[in-house]
Amino acid sequence: MKISGLETFLVAPRWLFLRVATDEGITGWGEPVIEGRAETVRAAVHELADHLVGRDPLRIEDHWQVLTKGGFYRGGPILSSAVAGIDQALWDIAGKTYGVPVHRLLGGPVRDRVRMYAWIGGDRPSDVAELAREQMKAGFTAVKMNASAELAPIDTPARTAEVVERVAAVREVLGDERDIAVDFHGRVSTAMARRLLPLLEPLHPLFVEEPVLPEHSGHLRSLVESTSIPLATGERLYSRWDFREVMTSGIAVAQPDLSHAGGISEVRRIAAMAETYDVAMAPHCPLGPIALAASLQIAFSVPNFLIQEQSMGIHYNQQCDLLEYVMDPEPFRFDGGYAVRGSRPGLGVDIDEKAVRRAAETGHRWRNPVWRGADGAFTEW
Repeated sequence: MKISGLETFLVAPRWLFLRVATDEGITGWGEPVIEGRAETVRAAVHELADHLVGRDPLRIEDHWQVLTKGGFYRGGPILSSAVAGIDQALWDIAGKTYGVPVHRLLGGPVRDRVRMYAWIGGDRPSDVAELAREQMKAGFTAVKMNASAELAPIDTPARTAEVVERVAAVREVLGDERDIAVDFHGRVSTAMARRLLPLLEPLHPLFVEEPVLPEHSGHLRSLVESTSIPLATGERLYSRWDFREVMTSGIAVAQPDLSHAGGISEVRRIAAMAETYDVAMAPHCPLGPIALAASLQIAFSVPNFLIQEQSMGIHYNQQCDLLEYVMDPEPFRFDGGYAVRGSRPGLGVDIDEKAVRRAAETGHRWRNPVWRGADGAFTEW
């Protein structure tokens, strides 16, 4: 079997899909994208295609090594995201070739169901309590919310109180038998993180995500030592080498993204490394159905898994939602807030190719919002 071609599809709301074809009629799907830089990743995928067409798709590890190292220059979100989508598609082909789910090829399942969480609110949430109630009624046992909109490097007591009050309102709705994760989203300076974390401790977040920007990861250890709240990070780390530096800080949760951090191959290695540091896995995934399907294969097969993000109903999905491009939504029916392990081969999701091709005729030009503070200066989104 040989790879015969790679096609990419820009599809709303902000996704990029990849179809890898073979001369034996088996196709694999991947999701190589950086939100807001989809066209750039798309160009990288087609550059990498020169190394793939005409070669055996089942030599997944060899391809990963060549694609990540064969260009001499290493790393970065664009290259690692392009490789991630290709890697997903090759694992999809492998599973379909052998007639088994990818998690069977990763050593077999270690659990029968995967706990999921749902997003509530947007970047400026005001009705998070009601949204949490709706997700609770839908069966979810955990939700995640942004902590705030833009913050000054050292903000006022009033803004600090707003963050705590919002989380408290959600905790009141959820009670003590459900979980809330709080995403600082890199909007919080180290100084503000030191102020907020002790105030949030009585509300017992499942974790606080990205308490500082990745370039300030050197402060993680001091934050870990200052709070009882489990700290999580990793959506903007792209390899096991990036994670090596933060694992030793004492974080509780690693959050590599299957569409950014080198795909299934690399995230499986990151999970193994995390296990040696007693760090749990909660893969980042506010993206589409292929990225989620790949994430679930990891979730079913790694022992140190905690919980899985998914984008159904997320505030970014304005034009279409998670299930728009799948033939059968069954793999994404969450029973009591859990995804149930299936037996479909490959990634376990059947993509509606006609719907993808129709959507790609329009495409998208989604861009990250650019925020400015009260003084007009750029501030973190």
